[in-house]
Amino acid sequence: MIAAVGHADLSPDALRLMESELAARVRGLPSEAYGLVRASAGLPVVFARAIQAAGRRLAVLIPTFGAVPAPLSGPDLSAAGELLMSAGQVRLLAYDPGDRDACVRADEQLVDGCSRLLAVWDGSPSDGRDATAHLVAYARARGIPVDVLWPAGAARRGDGGAR
Repeated sequence: MIAAVGHADLSPDALRLMESELAARVRGLPSEAYGLVRASAGLPVVFARAIQAAGRRLAVLIPTFGAVPAPLSGPDLSAAGELLMSAGQVRLLAYDPGDRDACVRADEQLVDGCSRLLAVWDGSPSDGRDATAHLVAYARARGIPVDVLWPAGAARRGDGGAR
């Protein structure tokens, strides 16, 4: 299983760059490998499209409160709809999608279940909002191979350019 994590504040141009980059990476992996993402907007949707373009299967992690799907809002709600339409498997995980720490713990569980991690990461340290550096370190500490992707021209919203 291949999981994808990365910055939630990727610029629209960076997301477009990542779609082709991820598709190329996925095509180069063993044919039985399938993708796993947590339902949210941005990178998970781009990764799902790359998985589909490569003819692979997709599993989507959906937040729940007990046995009931947790409400998602705004862009995450429409993204979840697209992800669910392309998913061959849905996994339920109890966490609050509005709680940053709960999302990080959910991403750690996602990483725990994968054999390779694709990380869309500009190399910046984790901060109070973004935990990508933490997830890369978390995977590496568990011996999970990590491919860091940050193509030329990629940028985060509001950073004024690529890092």
